[in-house]
Amino acid sequence: MTGKRPTDPPGEDPWIRFGWFMATVWLLFLIYPLAEVLTTGSALGKTLGTVGIAAFAVVYVHGFRALYKELAPSRIAAIHLPLLVLLICAVGLHIGPGALGMGAFVVSFAMFTLTFVPRMIVLAVVTTACLLVPWFNGTLRDDFFYTLIVVLVGAITAVIRTVGDRDDEYNALRNELVIADERDRVARDVHDVLGHSLTAVTVKAELAERLIDIDPERAKAELAAIRALTREALGEVRATVTGLRVARLADELDRARTALDDAGIRVELRGDASVVDPRYRLVLGWVLREAVTNVVRHSNALTCVIDLGGESLNVVDDGVGIDGSRDGNGLRGLRDRVRSTGGKFTLGAGPDGAGTDLKVVFG
Repeated sequence: MTGKRPTDPPGEDPWIRFGWFMATVWLLFLIYPLAEVLTTGSALGKTLGTVGIAAFAVVYVHGFRALYKELAPSRIAAIHLPLLVLLICAVGLHIGPGALGMGAFVVSFAMFTLTFVPRMIVLAVVTTACLLVPWFNGTLRDDFFYTLIVVLVGAITAVIRTVGDRDDEYNALRNELVIADERDRVARDVHDVLGHSLTAVTVKAELAERLIDIDPERAKAELAAIRALTREALGEVRATVTGLRVARLADELDRARTALDDAGIRVELRGDASVVDPRYRLVLGWVLREAVTNVVRHSNALTCVIDLGGESLNVVDDGVGIDGSRDGNGLRGLRDRVRSTGGKFTLGAGPDGAGTDLKVVFG
């Protein structure tokens, strides 16, 4: 798993990376004020107007890119909205009411960056400007369509924003319910395991205390039984807590599939998280994450096979192989983690000496 090939972080949502492009593709409609700029006034005015529209597009795109990087929307709006308004005014000095068409972009930007009341205020102000400027200019009949465009854009983007907000609220609530269900399950399992085990330990400890002077051999037997009970209870508690991580291994499988697909590596998945012994799901989740990260970053592979068994994980790729390179910190950490949990970690060449074969086996 050596060599280098840059790739995106595993599991990164493409909408976060490219959604801003869909939001800004409508800048094509700036061609109309641009056409008016190029057919109005002096050469200097045309140059300044063109620069103003270009700057408007840059500010608009920069704002949406910042928004899709999940920066604070209120801060984005505080910086970008005033700049957009100033640029509209600057272009308007050259072409007059023709610059009002740019107001639709201001409304759209406000709808996605401001809370309800401020964005409604922006919509009202821009709509009023689209009415008053042509009225004072004596061109209200010819330029009334600007008002219709602004209102239509405001309505559409308001609906999109509302649907998006409701979807975010639904997802947050669903996650809270999943966490609550997991807490309830763990509480029940821990109560059942510890309630029974600790009661038995208490009874046997009291019996051993009474027998220690009158029947030492039987007292020793009871103490041995206590030791066995505590070990059994510890194993059951570990299995219960590890049960919280079932979703983690399943999530790592989903992320692995996405990361490999994004890197152009065909993935073949054999088995799923449900077949893995609950005691080993957590550590195998970590192994899978590191293995897939190395395949994506370093292997230059075309195919990767992920094979999950009840007590094993096997990740094989057909890439450049390890070439005798030393383990990095990630692989060394995995070796230690696997060994500390009683497993065997091996890393070598793949079938026929090509690629890399990483295998973890327990039991």
